[in-house]
Formats: sequence, C-alpha cells, structure tokens
Amino acid sequence: MEEIKLVVEKREGAGTKKALAALRAQAKVPAVIYGGAKPAIQVALSEKELLAARKKGGVNAILHLDIGGRVETVIVKELQRHPVTDRPVHADFQRISMTQKIEARVPLHIGGESPGVKNNEGTLVHDLRELRVRALPAKIPQSILVDISRLEINMHLSVKDLVVPPDVEVLDEPERMVVSVTVAKEEVAEAPAAAAAVPGAEAAAAAEPEVASTKGKKDEEGKVIPKEAKPAAAEKGKEPGKKEGK
Repeated sequence: MEEIKLVVEKREGAGTKKALAALRAQAKVPAVIYGGAKPAIQVALSEKELLAARKKGGVNAILHLDIGGRVETVIVKELQRHPVTDRPVHADFQRISMTQKIEARVPLHIGGESPGVKNNEGTLVHDLRELRVRALPAKIPQSILVDISRLEINMHLSVKDLVVPPDVEVLDEPERMVVSVTVAKEEVAEAPAAAAAVPGAEAAAAAEPEVASTKGKKDEEGKVIPKEAKPAAAEKGKEPGKKEGK
C-alpha cells in the first residue's frame, strides 16, 4: 500500500458557507480529521495534491498529513464531489493505526477477454464493482483483479472465485455474484400481439377505408367531404367562408 505525505493547514472557527467558498476559490479542499479517540480537526489542503495522491496510491492510500509539524496518519473515508464539475468539495479523513486492522472497500478491475462475449455475442454483466475487506492498512490492495478469460455464455464468477492476498479478509458473502455472461435477448415484435389482444380488431381495421390517400377537400377534423355534399353553411343560407360573430 502506497504511503504519501501531504501538508495541510488547520482551519479555525466555524466553517461558514462564505469561508468554504473562499477556500474552494483558492483550489483548496476543506476537510476534517476524526477517529482514534481524539478530537476532530478542521483542515484544508491543496486540491491538486489530494487528487495526485489518490491517483498515485489509489482510493485506500495511506496519507500522512503534516499539520504544522504534527503528523496524522489517515485514509480518505469519504470524498464529496461537485455534481456538475466533479471537483472535490470536501474530504473526510479517518485516523488509523498501522498495527490495527481496518475495513475498506477495494475496487474490482476486469481483466482478460470473455470468449462468451467475443465469439457468441454474449453480454458481460457487472454485479459487484468493489469488495469489502478487513486488513492492516499496509496490506489493503489498491485493486483486485477479476479474470473473465474463461467465461462462456451462462457462466459467472462469485466472490469466492476471486484471488485475494492471504492477509486480507473478505467481508462480502462468498456466493455473491461478481460478473456474469448472459445471452442478449432478441426483440419481439409487439404489434401483432397487441392486435390479437382485442377481438375483431384486425377485421375492423380491414373494413375501415384508408382516407389518408383519398383526394378531395377535408373538414376541420380532417374527414373527407364527398364531392356531391354541399357545405353546411350553404344549406342554412349562409355564404361559405364567413364566421358568426359572438
């Protein structure tokens, strides 16, 4: 497990919206350090350095936060991001001891190529994307490989099939499905079934005239006016084209 040192600054006073907005405008992330039977500490750190640390060490990287010469050993318990920009807006750091086991979530990475997908047009379905584990902080893997190179149609991999380091305890159920290869369902035409569901619908449709291609004038509702029919206004002695006033 990667261990990274970051310099952070302590925040004084309550974190008002104005103060937090000012920090973020300076590309700094407001954060809190808690746990370990010690009081919580409000801090702030460089957004660029935080993202670089997670890229280098993964989501479970061990961070040594330097606060004016005092070092806190932590992991990122939660990182909140802006829903539009995806930039980090707040971080929760949990204190850890290098000699005590902790629980963590490890990302699952797909490896290999499934013959069921490649040759038989199957579909790979992801049922689990991270694994819950318990281990010493230095033993928590950055990711766990899910090898799908032997998966044919209607085959799957469960948690018990994953290769996990011996010092890592898996907390998810052994039979829980991780990935599977299924057959893509063919689309079924629904129009005939819908017509059959209504008795006499097909016969009624055949008996109904196709007015869409019939030539001639149409009234306001779109119905064709037979050539021999006279306009309703003419029958009442009114001039065609005029409308009654209200």
